[in-house]
Amino acid sequence: MTLSPRYLDPYQTVEVRVNALLAEMSMPEKVAQLQSVWVNALIDAERRFAPERAAAPLQHGIGQIARVGGASILPPVQSAELANAIQGYLKYHTRLGIPALVHEESCAGYLARGATTFPQPIGLAATWQPELIEAMARLIRQQMRAVGAHHALAPVLDVARDARWGRIEETFGEDPYLISQMGIAYVRGLQGDDLREGIAATLKHFLGYSASEGGMNWAPAHIGARELREVYAMPFKAAIHVARAASVMNAYSEIDGLPLGSSRELLYDLLRRELGFSGVVASDYFTLKTFVDYHQIAADKTEAARFGLEAGIDLELPAADCYGEPLLQGLATGKIDPQLVEESVKRVLTLKFQLGVFENPFVETGRIPEIYSDKQGATLSRQIAEKTLVLLKNEGDLLPLSPSLESIAVIGPHADSLRLLQGDYHFPSHYEGLFDPSVSLDAPTPSENAIHLDWSALLPPSISVLEGIRSVVSPTTQVLYAKGCEVIGDDRSGFEAAIAAVERAQVAVVVVGDKSGLSKPAGATSGESIDSATLELPGLQGELIKAVQATGTPTVVVLLIGRPYAITWLAEHVPAILVAWLPAEQGGAAIANALFGKVNPSGRLPITFPRHVGQVPIFYAHKPSGGRSNWWGDYVDLCAKPLYAFGHGLSYTHFAYSDLSIDSAQVRPDQSVNIAFTLKNIGERAGDEVVQLYVSDPIASVTRPVKLLKGFKRVTLQPNESKRITFRLDARHLAFYDRAMRYVVEPGKIIVSIGASSEDIRLVGEFEIVGESTVVEQVYTTPVQVS
Repeated sequence: MTLSPRYLDPYQTVEVRVNALLAEMSMPEKVAQLQSVWVNALIDAERRFAPERAAAPLQHGIGQIARVGGASILPPVQSAELANAIQGYLKYHTRLGIPALVHEESCAGYLARGATTFPQPIGLAATWQPELIEAMARLIRQQMRAVGAHHALAPVLDVARDARWGRIEETFGEDPYLISQMGIAYVRGLQGDDLREGIAATLKHFLGYSASEGGMNWAPAHIGARELREVYAMPFKAAIHVARAASVMNAYSEIDGLPLGSSRELLYDLLRRELGFSGVVASDYFTLKTFVDYHQIAADKTEAARFGLEAGIDLELPAADCYGEPLLQGLATGKIDPQLVEESVKRVLTLKFQLGVFENPFVETGRIPEIYSDKQGATLSRQIAEKTLVLLKNEGDLLPLSPSLESIAVIGPHADSLRLLQGDYHFPSHYEGLFDPSVSLDAPTPSENAIHLDWSALLPPSISVLEGIRSVVSPTTQVLYAKGCEVIGDDRSGFEAAIAAVERAQVAVVVVGDKSGLSKPAGATSGESIDSATLELPGLQGELIKAVQATGTPTVVVLLIGRPYAITWLAEHVPAILVAWLPAEQGGAAIANALFGKVNPSGRLPITFPRHVGQVPIFYAHKPSGGRSNWWGDYVDLCAKPLYAFGHGLSYTHFAYSDLSIDSAQVRPDQSVNIAFTLKNIGERAGDEVVQLYVSDPIASVTRPVKLLKGFKRVTLQPNESKRITFRLDARHLAFYDRAMRYVVEPGKIIVSIGASSEDIRLVGEFEIVGESTVVEQVYTTPVQVS
């Protein structure tokens, strides 16, 4: 009778199994667990698993396989079969049979062929409804698990306050509290109650990545220790403590001379010791080699590997480079401490056992068609897209439009495009112009000479804005369409047809915005590495809007954008503006439903809109000395106030706030206070109001933001309906790092503001914190009761 190795015994604890497996492993096998390999390095020209190509990279096993579904561009069943083939090779053709984890991207849906696409995260944040994000993440989990994936490189928890930065669209906006709630919901939905049935979430990018010089990608960030913890680390800490996030990814950037991936001070002392994270740290793609050729802190890749291990980076993604032969050489020559490898391997193996891959490395392909053809995905995507829509302006109640209009002109490059509904981490826009995974068998990297592919056939079933409008209006309504111009470029030849269509119409809907992606040669205007110095609408789109407006035809502008733009002229001259962000496959239907009143747009801005690029970074939670120029207040040539404030958004109905009550005039640092008020729909339509709780600490031992969001709730009310809203605010929400860098609640007066945005405050009250300054543990969520 042959006994199975102890590490294969599912009745042992994870710790026992990890230690038992480590005792069996050689150093090359341990190092292999810190590595990843692109799936395209393991397949042939027909995209089938190729054992002869896998023999070298998988000879000692492997930690992860990069993007089996995403980079292979195979349909779901075939990608699952490929994952099974790779796992079978590892199980039966390597000495220890250790399964690999398959990682994929899932910023706004599983980034792979056939998967459901959801609105980009900046739009998800505009819903102010975390439960929708949790539902989305559950569906992503189901689709990813079905095809053999285990590890998702999402969510993005960067606090984004500079609209020039191209990755704004991947974030949940500017506010740490709002980001925390969205991040908690995302991780809960993705990982589930039992990680053996879930997908490991990855919090990224740790830390301060979004606060870069000039809004430029990978540029240094200049952040003090207090702000780093109170603002930028808060969403990460919340997702770690509340949702038990399994993985964290480093930022590419540097703080105070230390590239994040090499910083033991931030990745170990802060992340692991201070924030309490015990999981796996995965490198952002190609991080380690940047120590040599970008940041220039390492003489060679062996030294880069040492920096990474000392900082606590456990996995090198997407392929073995510095953690390949350079690491082995460093171990052989004594330049790298083997104990560092031991610590990282323990964390990698622990995650594998937690995910249950040793018991079940394979997936059953029979149910995949059912899971991927389920209408639940499209229904949920549309529901979320409808909730993302932010009505910035509606002068004269131009919206909603009547479905019985005699004629409507639909204008703009985005009006009849499915591709332009997508963000930079949607499939297939993520790959467009960057590389062609169907052709390249080598590790794909950004290239100006990339092979280009027509991706239109691989777009998910989608609904354009034009198609959505045609499906909503009456059979007798004449829908006149003209593109007008492209997203970028200076070709005005389409203006004449656009103006002619507008002049024949009762109303014009102009649909403009970004082309999101990762490739400037492919025309991307927003997305990773696609930064902006002007915040003007790309190309001739602004001129097209002006030409349409000049006809005198009532005009609605729909913005499909990935970042806030300085749309001051639009705000002054166009009567109605709807922000639709990058709404994904069901975006056209959602927009049409809002334009014609089938749904009431009730999203709220998760990020401030500036008047001009010269104001950025601009955000509501500035310090008392911020947001103005002393002593005149404004710039000499511009108002210092934002164009549209954080939390702003209109509705087709109106709401009244009244009867504020605060149940305690005084509370101690270990107590909570109930803050209640009545909300009433005083309009003629049903609608959602996003009620927002802000707090202010007028006198503190260190400067505090003028106000901070500490609670919110999206509330649906019928006409004339009222609800009582109660926030239970824990005094620990008022804590901050004092002069000694202790996290304390100080005694003093606290101002409570209830509003419809950070500027539209409807009710104000106060209470007092009494007692001594008290060191406290951080809290993350304010419970809300609606009765």
